[in-house]
Amino acid sequence: MEKDNETVSVTEFILLGLSAHPKLEKTFFVLILLMYLVILLGNGVLILVTIFDSRLHTPMYFFLGNLSFLDICYTTSSVPLILDGFLTPRKTISFSACAVQMFLSFAMGATECVLLGMMAFDRYVAICNPLRYPVVMSKAACVPMAASSWMAGSAASMVQTSLAMRLPFCEDNVINHFACEILAVLKLACADITINVISMGVTNVIFLAVPVLFIFVSYVFIIASILRIPSAEGRKKAFSTCSAHLTVVVVFYGTILFMYGKPKSKDPLGADKQDLSDTLISLFYGLFTPMLNPIIYSLRNKDVKAAVKNLLHQKLFT
Repeated sequence: MEKDNETVSVTEFILLGLSAHPKLEKTFFVLILLMYLVILLGNGVLILVTIFDSRLHTPMYFFLGNLSFLDICYTTSSVPLILDGFLTPRKTISFSACAVQMFLSFAMGATECVLLGMMAFDRYVAICNPLRYPVVMSKAACVPMAASSWMAGSAASMVQTSLAMRLPFCEDNVINHFACEILAVLKLACADITINVISMGVTNVIFLAVPVLFIFVSYVFIIASILRIPSAEGRKKAFSTCSAHLTVVVVFYGTILFMYGKPKSKDPLGADKQDLSDTLISLFYGLFTPMLNPIIYSLRNKDVKAAVKNLLHQKLFT
């Protein structure tokens, strides 16, 4: 009975962010705002050109449009909250708002993992089975593939968010992060989180390991097919059609491996600095990839550059 009296139901969380480093808040506010604007502009332009330019009405650009929309949703689920936290002395978020923000960010991240796998399959069919490409990657196939990516990510997020927010949270309600990151929230639970850890492990296998393996196998076949092309010009042209996607995959999963695979410091005196560096790395990871995606596809794709120029030309003369 005494234990029950000590347990206080948490109705809001405090986001720690850069509270311990107030001098950095204005600098990071400007930096993150600029990155967010670049993300909105770059991905917004890609969405517009894939919709309005008929030459880009192909499966590859259909998935690219989905990826751009996904990146906008992913960053919008957390960046406005982060920016508001830099300007607000008391950085609080209600329990329900935390659950919604956690669901959205987790869903977008899981969806992107699946979507990158779908894009790898599209490149595999285009390079290895070009004659069957119009049949295999028809509109009737592409739309369900993209929709299944969104539904799978949302379902996984619903499960993880429900398991996390059903846990009892006692007096400690300070999240050592800029937003409601699920791992940071789980650390505050005053109950056994074994089920959450196991569930997260299974989800990581399904949404990280399986897509990575699928992409790796796809590119083994793609590279093997490219090497069999007799002319150097033909090999270069074939590889250019999938180089942008491969670059995005390397950046996306490379930053994940860097963030979660780097060794932890055993020096207790450096714990605070490491916590800050881990938080900043996860923050910029969430902005870095969505900002680079439109740049990568624009720089390495003549069709996209031509479509952007055509769109700007039409708007200027209109």
